[in-house]
Amino acid sequence: MMEHKGFTLWFTGLSGSGKSTLADLVAETLNKKNFRVERLDGDEVRQHLTRDLGFSREDREENVRRISFVAKLLTRNGVVVITSFISPYQEMRKDAREEIGSESFVEVFVKCPLDVCKKRDVKGLYKKAINGEIENFTGVSHPYEVPENPEIIVETDKMTPKECAGGIINELYHLGFL
Repeated sequence: MMEHKGFTLWFTGLSGSGKSTLADLVAETLNKKNFRVERLDGDEVRQHLTRDLGFSREDREENVRRISFVAKLLTRNGVVVITSFISPYQEMRKDAREEIGSESFVEVFVKCPLDVCKKRDVKGLYKKAINGEIENFTGVSHPYEVPENPEIIVETDKMTPKECAGGIINELYHLGFL
């Protein structure tokens, strides 16, 4: 493993936008380049670290607070942390940036129209939310605040996952992280 500066890639976007797919592709690319990488994925984290939390605004804030703390610890120890969480509020993402350190934080907005996300609904979550079976579902009964100044934006309805991941890697070089 090569020694390198740690940083956190914070993927944010609606459910079904492609966050996890892109995060996995970027992690795979960085692993091949001998970077130390740790993936923190929303579904997995909610099964372990934050299983006691629901989806209210307060619980979402606590979820992001815990994730940010773990990401900070890993980042300061030279790990590239790749997170993929909806993190729907601008304020929560700002708090995550402050906790981790803005010099080590890269916000990646996975931009995708809601209607496309609904069509990609592999878990059936949008259907359940529309039918009232899931409360506080982002994009249906819960708001998503679009990032104001993300370092990277990828539009997954206009490019393939491989093209988006390649664009993220290129932008990380451009920004001086790689």
